Amino acid sequence: MAESTLWWLAAGGLIAVELVTGTFYLLMISCGLVAAALAAHAGLNMTWQWTTAALVGGGSVLLWRRLKKSRPAVARASANHDVNLDIGETVHVQRWADDGTCSVKYRGALWEASLLQGETAHSGAFTIVEVIGSRLILKSHQSP
Repeated sequence: MAESTLWWLAAGGLIAVELVTGTFYLLMISCGLVAAALAAHAGLNMTWQWTTAALVGGGSVLLWRRLKKSRPAVARASANHDVNLDIGETVHVQRWADDGTCSVKYRGALWEASLLQGETAHSGAFTIVEVIGSRLILKSHQSP
């Protein structure tokens, strides 16, 4: 069996495992195996095929990790606007209780609300930053 065939089989097997597990890094390593198969087709010896597989596979893993770390972290579901459309909406607070809670009218119902840690209680407009169960977590509304 030709060396390139072995590389293609290994790449295909790794892609199949990636599809089952969902590990994107296996797909990056399989790119290295595909590069090694192409190196075998080009007539390079086994040392260069392994070097190509290591450089392309390892390099793509490192590039993917760098790209992944450069992106901002995804917010928890309770504070993520993509999951909960209430995040970022504005409510008006009449007065706060001594324990740092209040009731606000939002979407036609009364909701219990708490102040985000570090915020000061005052009447006025507040922005919803998180929803925990049926409690809204609020911060002072920032004017644009």
